[in-house]
Amino acid sequence: MAHDLRNLDPAYVGFWRERHICTLTTTRPDGSPHLVPVGVTFDPEAGIARVITNKNSRKVANILAAGPDGARVAVCQIGERKWATLEGRATVRTEAEAIADAVNRYAERYGRMPAPNPDRVLVEITVTKALGLVGPGSGSA
Repeated sequence: MAHDLRNLDPAYVGFWRERHICTLTTTRPDGSPHLVPVGVTFDPEAGIARVITNKNSRKVANILAAGPDGARVAVCQIGERKWATLEGRATVRTEAEAIADAVNRYAERYGRMPAPNPDRVLVEITVTKALGLVGPGSGSA
């Protein structure tokens, strides 16, 4: 089920604030999918999803290989009978301020501050599509 990014249901936004392990799907240079578990934060007002990761990871290499405009990606989470996917274009950011903001958002959502990592970068996803089933009939209250 598609959702209007300009008018997201509070239940959908709330689901992205609950503690869930997510997945990030990128595309390898050979066209095959690369899917890994990650922590994701979503800022619906800005239309941005964020993933903090190591600069030497395969997901970062896949995004960088797509060129300066970034890579098409998807992040997804599942909980009970609910699911939500955000699709968009990902770029890699290395600015200390952007990374610190993403780390703080991660700590707020996941209830713990990640260990310091001098090789940390930010995968920033400009969300273009929101999908999911999070309302009545999906197991939510």
